[in-house]
Amino acid sequence: MPVSRSILPSATDLGVDEYRQVANMTEHNAIAQLGADVLRQQALPVDDFDCPEFRTTLAAMQRLMMAGNGVGIAAPQVHHARQIIIVASRPGSRYPHAPLMAPLVMVNPVYQVIDATVVTDWEGCLSVPGIRARVPRYQSVEVSFQNESGEHCQCVLDGFPARVFQHEYDHLLGLVFLDRVESNRDIIAETEFLKQREQA
Repeated sequence: MPVSRSILPSATDLGVDEYRQVANMTEHNAIAQLGADVLRQQALPVDDFDCPEFRTTLAAMQRLMMAGNGVGIAAPQVHHARQIIIVASRPGSRYPHAPLMAPLVMVNPVYQVIDATVVTDWEGCLSVPGIRARVPRYQSVEVSFQNESGEHCQCVLDGFPARVFQHEYDHLLGLVFLDRVESNRDIIAETEFLKQREQA
């Protein structure tokens, strides 16, 4: 039986003026770092796909994700507590064995677990630089979401892309990957992680 994961707010609580103020913050030029209030807020749904602020947020997410060599990003990481994530698995220096996929914008996502096998593996985060941690995640999920045009979509993610999605979805709940760690011994410096990876 699929396990439903839809626990985000379903109604918009910010007014238009507040929305614009947040969307235009200068912090769009930098990733929010651990300790920033926005990373602990529950993200609110997007209900206007035509406003310039939505496009500004998407552009900031894409730009900062690529600049940081990330494989995913969530709107709270660009100081905008809205339900927007990008999953963009690709091999690179941070994740050399990641599968290649086209970047996927997901707005107002909800998901069901379709393979409840829990896999523990290493993760990092652009909002928590210099740290890696072993995090348990479900193997496979089915995601329902709206694309950047507001059209309703579904997809199944498995393995690493499913991990990236769950990591980014946590940001919409006000969580970071360290909140999912089962033991403090599973948290190490990224320099040590890279050293161990080279020796493996």
